[in-house]
Amino acid sequence: MSAPVRWLREHLVLVLGLLVLAYTFVPIAVVVLMSFNEPASRNVYAFGSFTLDNWANPCADPSMCDALVRSVEIGALSTLVATVLGTLAAFALVRHDFAGRSATNLLVFLPMAAPEIVLGSSLLALFVATGFSGQLGFWTIFVAHVMFCLSFVVVAVRARLAGMDDHLEQAAMDLYATPAQTFWRVTFPLVFPGILGAALLSFSLSFDDFIITNLNAGTTTTFPMYVWGVAQRGVPMQVNVIGAVMFLVSVVVVVLGEVGNCRRVRART
Repeated sequence: MSAPVRWLREHLVLVLGLLVLAYTFVPIAVVVLMSFNEPASRNVYAFGSFTLDNWANPCADPSMCDALVRSVEIGALSTLVATVLGTLAAFALVRHDFAGRSATNLLVFLPMAAPEIVLGSSLLALFVATGFSGQLGFWTIFVAHVMFCLSFVVVAVRARLAGMDDHLEQAAMDLYATPAQTFWRVTFPLVFPGILGAALLSFSLSFDDFIITNLNAGTTTTFPMYVWGVAQRGVPMQVNVIGAVMFLVSVVVVVLGEVGNCRRVRART
């Protein structure tokens, strides 16, 4: 058996993993490439010539930036509320035994398992039944996003709590720490990575959502709805600029998180 074949057999899993990873990054590479594109025609989504105008004028279409700001506002607010409520619910489910706990655990998973079209239409029916059919907009989108983000927060934080060593809290209380001191100096720092991960997941889900938002938005337009609307007559290249920026921000967040973890590990050793 030749050396290259032997090496390939020994590293087959690694090679396949790298190929799959490269395949998943192809659409991102296309988005970044198109952000520097000056198409020959707006109706043809093909690379025409290189330009920096898209980055220099990201708000060439003011309605796109308005939709982007609206998506960021809804995402930030819904993430804040869902993270607070979901964290409290996760603590209740893990740390306390109460009547209906099993049923609550089941209900938490239902929004994650149900199709988005079902959630969106159910929320629309709820808003119509409660008299908000003529007031669909920013706040109905906000309520809808909190509803489906809440389940993801509960699951993420609960997993972090379930994997935490209870002896650390007991040791703190044995050293005469008050319940408040134990929570803020021991419990919260240990759970915080799970809370932060849940918040980042909630924001990404809220920012990207289209189906539920479209059903409950009324005349309000978010960024995904804007992209869907302009796709009928030609997508402006500035949309790719926003996509590239979001990708870069995600990479920076991940890198900073890894750097922080490495520093904490070195500090412990």
